[in-house]
Amino acid sequence: MDVAALRGICLGFPGAFEDFPFGPETSVFKVRAAASGGARQEAKMFALSAMDQAHFAVSLKCEPALAEQLRSAHPEITGAWHLNKAHWNGVRLDGSLPDSMVRDMVEDSYDLVVATLTRRQQEQLGWARLSQGGTRPVRP
Repeated sequence: MDVAALRGICLGFPGAFEDFPFGPETSVFKVRAAASGGARQEAKMFALSAMDQAHFAVSLKCEPALAEQLRSAHPEITGAWHLNKAHWNGVRLDGSLPDSMVRDMVEDSYDLVVATLTRRQQEQLGWARLSQGGTRPVRP
């Protein structure tokens, strides 16, 4: 996985955009959802990365139980630096993990963040709720 591939994956999701609140060396990928009632648009982070190929890593949101499993199985995955380690993994992108696994983790992070949006915001992004109360993406 390289910088361009990670950026492409992150920006490929509906409503996703790249922001630089910590300076030009750190990319923060967020999903933007329209707020109701004319309020300001919300943006929620789903990935954070210093886009430096020499020290390439990404922080991704993860279900706590799965985060523990991934960390115990893969030394490249740790608790994310400066984020809630119960909910965020730091993933070293040095080529040790398959690109497909990284893609899945990025998608899971995006999905977890979108699941916290209102039903209307999810629908605007192309999401549908399951009858059991969970959410799932509706992708073409």
